[in-house]
Amino acid sequence: MTPDEVEKLLTAAGKIGRHGHRDRTLLLLAYRHGLRVSELVALRWDQVELKGGTLHVSRVKNGLPSSHPIRGPELRALRELQRKYPGSPYLFVSELGGPMTTATVRKLMTRAGVLSRLPFPVHPHMLRHATGYKLANDGHDTRAIQHYLGHRNITHTVRYTEMAPGRFRNFWRD
Repeated sequence: MTPDEVEKLLTAAGKIGRHGHRDRTLLLLAYRHGLRVSELVALRWDQVELKGGTLHVSRVKNGLPSSHPIRGPELRALRELQRKYPGSPYLFVSELGGPMTTATVRKLMTRAGVLSRLPFPVHPHMLRHATGYKLANDGHDTRAIQHYLGHRNITHTVRYTEMAPGRFRNFWRD
């Protein structure tokens, strides 16, 4: 998924229902932090430092935990989310106030994909891959991407950098 396709998906998610802001913020965080769907629905407010602009990411599948910076658009979205859904320890809550389920996120993303008219079916893990490819295409170091995505083994990260079109661009300068 290209960054433009991700943006279309985020816009569509914000228009699906009465929880558009929550849904857009959910997909934004999934993309910006390369979160698996289970990591996403498990996010709690005690993992977020709004003043310091930091998200403490706990990984599943024996992944490496890390702390990620939270940038302006995410900070604003999270502050609004906290105002709209006060009192829950979870960032993304259901109608009943509990954490959203992975199945709900999958359905939400499927609907957003249809609404955004992407030419392929979408699922949450595509955002994680889009993160890896975006970081690699932006020229970030493979080891840094590995730690950002929480991969213990670099072979899971290499796929993103192998396909980066500009990876040899600055090798020789005369």
